[in-house]
Amino acid sequence: MSSDIAEFAVLPNGTKYPVIGLGTHNVTGGPGSVRDAVKYAIDIGYRSVDCAYAYENEKEVGDGIQAKLDDGTIKDKKEIFITTKLWDTHHNPRHIKENFQKSLDNLKVNCVQLLVIHWPVSLKDGDDLFPKDKNDQIMFANHDIVDTWKGMEELVDAGMAENIGIKPCNLQVEIHPYFSNRKLVDFCLSKGITVTAYAPLANPDSPLRTGKEPSIFDEPVLKDIAQNKDKTIAQVVLRFILQRNIIVIPKSVTPSRIKENFNVFSFSLSPDEMEQIWALDKYPRIWIEKW
Repeated sequence: MSSDIAEFAVLPNGTKYPVIGLGTHNVTGGPGSVRDAVKYAIDIGYRSVDCAYAYENEKEVGDGIQAKLDDGTIKDKKEIFITTKLWDTHHNPRHIKENFQKSLDNLKVNCVQLLVIHWPVSLKDGDDLFPKDKNDQIMFANHDIVDTWKGMEELVDAGMAENIGIKPCNLQVEIHPYFSNRKLVDFCLSKGITVTAYAPLANPDSPLRTGKEPSIFDEPVLKDIAQNKDKTIAQVVLRFILQRNIIVIPKSVTPSRIKENFNVFSFSLSPDEMEQIWALDKYPRIWIEKW
């Protein structure tokens, strides 16, 4: 690890949160691809995996971690920092515990290191991820987010989750060179709240893209910095975010890219290079739900 970036962020209760983890949202590949990605990532040194009930991949994440326990790569599942998310149809505080137990069963663990609210919007109770009415309109529910949060606090008390987010310990939001989320990040860090960047590479394959958004892989400034550093554009962008004291969870199921994304600690960006990348911060967010 580079001397100027810590290997972990420390959460308020002392839990160590690795600053780089494997993301698993919307990855391509057939059955078993997420499991194999998790296995490979652990083999090369990753100790954090980000997943979600709504990604419908918790079971494969659990299978991958179990395989690494079985072959002796890790001695305890607690060596892997697992983040998962409470889905919008599971906000009813009366049912949070039983609904979250489904995630624990999928992951084959008794406790996760971090549980966050996926979106602060409640949908109709149940296991249908996107419940719709007869007119094909999304069906919402009226659950006070404060009551949902209190239900999550009960999960901590029950030993089912070590930490919960959004507040008090972690906020996971869209962050990349085009959308810095600077004010929100600065506020969180000033209050001791860690921040995790999802879509750190600006989601080049997101189904929510319209085709009009720019791509970091076409940016001349990023190409120049990457060439001068003998690194890839992805590595430069991840390093940029890490130097902002933000945790990153780049996604991939391709071994070469998983390895590439992890190898960002042997170089650093100069203040001038950081400023050049900051200059790209002039576009709206990419990840906007359509409902």
